[in-house]
Amino acid sequence: ALKLRAGDKHCLVARSKCYLKLGDTENSLKDAEASLQNDKTFSKGLYQKAETLYTMGDFEFALVFYHRGYRLRPELQKFRLGIEKSQEAIVNCIGSPSSIKLENKEDLCFISRQAESKKANQKLQNKVTKDQKWTRKQPVRNPKTERQLLGELYADKAYLEKLLKDKDLMESSTKQGIKVADLVLSGISYLDTRSEFWQQQKPIYARVRERKLRQQRWIRDKKRKPAEVGRYIVKSMEDIDMLLTGDSPEESCKKAERVLKRIQGWSDDEVPNKNELIGNLHSCIGNAQLEMGQMEAALQSHKMDLEFARQNDLRDAVSRALGNVGRVYARIGKFQQAIDTWEEKIPMAKSSLEKTWLFHEIGRCYLELNEAGAAQNYGRKSLQSADEEGDAEWQLHATVLVAQAQVKLKDYRSAIMNFEKALEKAKLIHNEAAQKAIIIALDDVSKSFIEELNKRREEPTVYSLKDYDFSSENTKDDFEKFREREESEQSAENQDGEKQKEDARNSKEEHGNSKEGGNEQENK
Repeated sequence: ALKLRAGDKHCLVARSKCYLKLGDTENSLKDAEASLQNDKTFSKGLYQKAETLYTMGDFEFALVFYHRGYRLRPELQKFRLGIEKSQEAIVNCIGSPSSIKLENKEDLCFISRQAESKKANQKLQNKVTKDQKWTRKQPVRNPKTERQLLGELYADKAYLEKLLKDKDLMESSTKQGIKVADLVLSGISYLDTRSEFWQQQKPIYARVRERKLRQQRWIRDKKRKPAEVGRYIVKSMEDIDMLLTGDSPEESCKKAERVLKRIQGWSDDEVPNKNELIGNLHSCIGNAQLEMGQMEAALQSHKMDLEFARQNDLRDAVSRALGNVGRVYARIGKFQQAIDTWEEKIPMAKSSLEKTWLFHEIGRCYLELNEAGAAQNYGRKSLQSADEEGDAEWQLHATVLVAQAQVKLKDYRSAIMNFEKALEKAKLIHNEAAQKAIIIALDDVSKSFIEELNKRREEPTVYSLKDYDFSSENTKDDFEKFREREESEQSAENQDGEKQKEDARNSKEEHGNSKEGGNEQENK
């Protein structure tokens, strides 16, 4: 690009960034200065020059160019951040101005002598050749200090220094003709340069001071006031609930885990209801894990909540934990364990609405286990509690459960009646999905009921009390119909018998009359 358009300031800035990434600060600075040659107000060039100077350790000059860019483009955040980090680096190097006292005890001639010696040293350094640069001795630094400065890179430097001891390797070359010794020495030199920069940017004493300040801040945070602790806990619990209801269970789980870790580090004096809070947070984590589909983890979290509640004799927390444990069991298909857990919760239920939900879920589990009688029983209990609460939606759910149980019991007449009641409830609360499902269920039950009636008609007409099921609600009506039909058939048989007798008697009288007429004619 620079061959096509020589001196393009944007290309020069881009190449300067590349040089800086490679650690070639000299060429990076040249390109940055070249980009400013024709336009001293070019903000990108100013920023790149400031960044290069900062990387070179010239924090004062870097600060100058950060300020120039900030005056030209105050809306750019990067210039303000550059000013802050340069000032911090300068303070780390020389200390805060308020902590330094200058005393004028002698003349200032030594300053000029120091400047002259510095210039002479710079001239000598410029004469050093490339080969001499690699072979010159680096300043000896304490290994502990060097380890602190380099951090993870210290192991890399130790490895490179170990390679230097291998003479055969150092005399070899790569396929491109580059000596391995040059590569190793350049790597060590780069690490030394960086450690010097980091030493200037943040000296060891500054790091120690920062660590102490961090410890003091931690101690101060640890000794929070009760009001601050309370506000933090309330705000955190609100955030956790909001994230969970806002379809962000993963974020809710992470937030709850962070708050749990922090509260566990506080004393009982700072958080009087610490155990209750820990259990509540385990419950929140379990609910989030359940939404994410992590069933085993959710079960463990809710069991932890139950354990904390029982250890501290928290009745409401025990009730909450039992409900959640039962929910997880039901979701993973362990219906009997869910029933046992929820039946333990029944005495702890406080409101009619809670009982409605609890009875409905237990009945649903019994229905899944094909125990229709128990399902119908709990469905009726759920409906009774829903009627007490006046909740139309739960009345709908309970009625549907009762109807489904009656279908399993083949009590189709009662099932149809309950499905029709449920359909009316669904229309009342404008639940179209429920309406469609109930209509489909009604059609299926009606077909089953018709098939059963047809089978009964095809059977021989032998009427006995054994043919009837006295367990249904309409047993009395069916028995009355049976008795009326039997009585009507019996009366019809009696009428037929009396008619036959009367016909026989009439025929006998006619036969007697005809015989008497014959005798009279013979006498005549």
